[in-house]
Amino acid sequence: MIIDILVAFAVVSSVALVLGVLLALISRFFGIEEDETVKNLRACLPGINCGACGFKGCDDYAAAMASGKAKPNLCIPGAEDTAKELSELLGVEVEAPKDVVAFVACNGNCSATEKNAVYDGITTCRAASMLYGGPDACRFGCMGFGDCASACPANAICVDDGIAHVDTSRCLGCGLCVDVCPKKVISLLPQETATVVMCNNKDKGAEARKACKNACIGCKKCEKSCPHSAIEVVDNLARIDYNKCTGCGVCVGECPTKCLKAVFFPDLPPKS
Repeated sequence: MIIDILVAFAVVSSVALVLGVLLALISRFFGIEEDETVKNLRACLPGINCGACGFKGCDDYAAAMASGKAKPNLCIPGAEDTAKELSELLGVEVEAPKDVVAFVACNGNCSATEKNAVYDGITTCRAASMLYGGPDACRFGCMGFGDCASACPANAICVDDGIAHVDTSRCLGCGLCVDVCPKKVISLLPQETATVVMCNNKDKGAEARKACKNACIGCKKCEKSCPHSAIEVVDNLARIDYNKCTGCGVCVGECPTKCLKAVFFPDLPPKS
């Protein structure tokens, strides 16, 4: 009995040894060596795999840079420090990435909006939006279930008074919240933005105001008053051309529903 056990053990051990040797030989002769440049570039990236650079993740972005298919200033979460490190490794001139922050274009808080129905399903924006567009009277506003907050890797988003709010001092500008919002109420704005339209409603003025007291009514007072022609009402909604906007605040004072607001997006806090 003992001899049988020992024989079986020896056979299994021998097979395992042979297989181990074969795997080592296969790895040695047929394995793909990792590109050292790609490895070094990848080490500089934050590893969030957010896709804000336009690639599937940090690995793909590193490979694209190594092959000359991507610039080293596309990592928004890594900001200027990462761009500098990548540029030095590639031996190219440093180009600072564009600083952007997430912005929720909605001021439809609980006291301003109306409800069409009581929702009692899965508590996500995506699920709620699949049921007749959601429970809110405004078809374009934030539903406040927090899909964006769940997706944010920096914990920069919270839901308060029925709508999402972004802490821009913590926002990485990765755009993950933009991708998960079914209403497309979130966008990335330049860090230096001084004026925003806190509305996403494209209905005509009377209908928009009926759904939300804080809605843009497309009256064009902002468009007519802007001294730099930086605002245009398109599809009943004011839109700002940030290449022209100087942040003078004239439009803010003219807006009858106060959906135009002056803002300040602070930079990221110092790294510890």
